[in-house]
Amino acid sequence: MKTRPIQRTRLVPHTVNGKTEMVLDRYEVEVPVPPRDWDRLILNAVTAAAGLLVAVAVVWSTASIGDLLARVTIAPAAYAAAVAFDLAWILCMAVEWLARYDPKRAKLPRNMGHGALAVAMIAVGAHGWLAGQEAIGIIGAVVSGIVKALWTIVLRHHAKPLDDKTQQWVDKQRAEAGGELAMVAINRELTRARGLVDAEENALRMFPDEAPEPPEDEEESPEGIPALPMSGPMTIADAVRMAVSCGVIAPDAVLRYVRQVADANAKESSVERTLREVRKGA
Repeated sequence: MKTRPIQRTRLVPHTVNGKTEMVLDRYEVEVPVPPRDWDRLILNAVTAAAGLLVAVAVVWSTASIGDLLARVTIAPAAYAAAVAFDLAWILCMAVEWLARYDPKRAKLPRNMGHGALAVAMIAVGAHGWLAGQEAIGIIGAVVSGIVKALWTIVLRHHAKPLDDKTQQWVDKQRAEAGGELAMVAINRELTRARGLVDAEENALRMFPDEAPEPPEDEEESPEGIPALPMSGPMTIADAVRMAVSCGVIAPDAVLRYVRQVADANAKESSVERTLREVRKGA
């Protein structure tokens, strides 16, 4: 059995001048080397070769289709558009790779890739036919077909379909994670909306409605507002209604009254919102 040395560390006591400290001690051990995974090496080599063939097919198709389109437009635009023909089925293969554990999700990009490949092959064949080289056109079109077939074989070898129950479990987990991800955007939207509401309330609070003057014959408190009944306890809404019924609608005065008879910790924004609702209802 083959082995290889690896370095490890451990804490050991070390004493200098009568004082002991724990220090790192580095040492080597021999560990067995696992046998070479030839299956993985071959698969990696095949995958790399398939990727190289994709590059070759893209160059050939781009040259052929670009020359075809250059008959009716400028060369830079023609060759830029020619790249899209092969890039379409290559991107579909990439999405199919991402869905290799879910055959249902991989079906759509697989079919779309076949359709995009057919269009690219037809364009390459048309270029050869218009150039008077039908055989070369057919052979050139087959190049892309061979590369796509090879990649289909490689993808199927990499794919690991799940059994029905495991697939259902994965779908539920994916749906749950998707719901959590959606709630991030929804919570951001709600937070933005609440921020706009708060900003609107703050803007309106800077210009409070002028309170009407109380009747001259009504008894006034030392602060210049009508005397309010101090009976309690009552809710914030009841306290606001009582203040409004007594002719007190100044936000500061209503807030002081609510804190006296209803809730000593009542928030200013809640009291003002209730005051607006009561006045609107009145």
